Amino acid sequence: MLKPNQKSKSSKKSQVEKMFDSISFEYDLLNGIMTFNSHKRWKKNILNIAKKLKPKNALDIATGTADIAINLGAISNCKVIGVDISEQMLNVGREKITKMKLGKSVRLESGDAENLNFKDNYFDLVTIGFGVRNFQDLEQGLRESFRVLNKEGTLIILETSIPENIIMKLFYSIFTRTYIPVVASIFSKDKSAYNYLLNSAEFFPSGSRFSDILKSVGYANILIKPKLFGSSTIYVCKKK
Repeated sequence: MLKPNQKSKSSKKSQVEKMFDSISFEYDLLNGIMTFNSHKRWKKNILNIAKKLKPKNALDIATGTADIAINLGAISNCKVIGVDISEQMLNVGREKITKMKLGKSVRLESGDAENLNFKDNYFDLVTIGFGVRNFQDLEQGLRESFRVLNKEGTLIILETSIPENIIMKLFYSIFTRTYIPVVASIFSKDKSAYNYLLNSAEFFPSGSRFSDILKSVGYANILIKPKLFGSSTIYVCKKK
């Protein structure tokens, strides 16, 4: 399994696709166990932010099994598209959408975050949940989100982060290096996938460093909202 700091970027996209295909049917279960179901609350936070914006159309990038896209489907008169490179993850999401009878407001399609198949200035809202750290080219992926957003449109990102508090950072390190590998070894057929996700979280430039990257792409009015002592963070910003 390629580690996120290795230079062989050309294979990262296909690596991520295969990895998520391999863990698609266990992903929701393990995500709940590993975050003590906190991820559901954070995704509801995204919905609460989005509701105030009253978007008419929204794009959920790296939608995975479509939790965020499904949440956004609850917004009145809003059409939602979720895109992901993993067809197996999308299939799990499609089953959820069918069971919840949300087919008229939410649809899923295969798509590359760094080469989106949508017109410029098309969406009122773009969301990305636990996906940006898997981009092959982080800045290019963010530029594509910027391109498809309407002027004054909003980007909301939920991503893992490292706590800044020294004590919490130590606790986080111990937790992630013990609890998560144990859970993965018990429940997952692909332990290397969770090793990758763990490593990618450590290498991701979270907090103010990520805010600086968002500014360099062109985003403004950036809000940083740490969750669970800074182990995850919601970023909210505008296209100006």
